[in-house]
Amino acid sequence: MQLILRWLINAIAIMLIALYLPGIGISSFYAALIAALVLGILNALIRPLLVLLTLPVNILTLGLFTLIINAFLFWLTSTIVKGFFVGGFWPAFWGALILCVVSWLTSWLLKK
Repeated sequence: MQLILRWLINAIAIMLIALYLPGIGISSFYAALIAALVLGILNALIRPLLVLLTLPVNILTLGLFTLIINAFLFWLTSTIVKGFFVGGFWPAFWGALILCVVSWLTSWLLKK
C-alpha cells in the first residue's frame, strides 16, 4: 500500500513540477504516473551502476555529482515516456532536485 501511495505522490509532484518549472511539460496525469514509474525503475536499476562508475568524481565533489546523475535520469525518463518533456539540463536539474526532496519527505512521513 505504501508503494502505491509513494507512486501517486511522486506522480502528483511531477505534475506540479511541470506546472511551475519552465522547460518541463507533462500532457496528462496518466503520463505523470508512467513517468514516476519509469523514474523509479531507472533509479532502482541504473542509478547504483552510475554512482559506482562515477565514484571518483563523486568523492572529489563531496557527493554533489549525485545531483548530476539524478538530473540525467530525470532527462532520460523524458526521452522514454511520451507526454513528458524536459527541455534541457537546468530544468532537469531543478526538477530532479525538487522530486528528490518530495520523495525524501514522503519516505520520512510514511515511515512514522
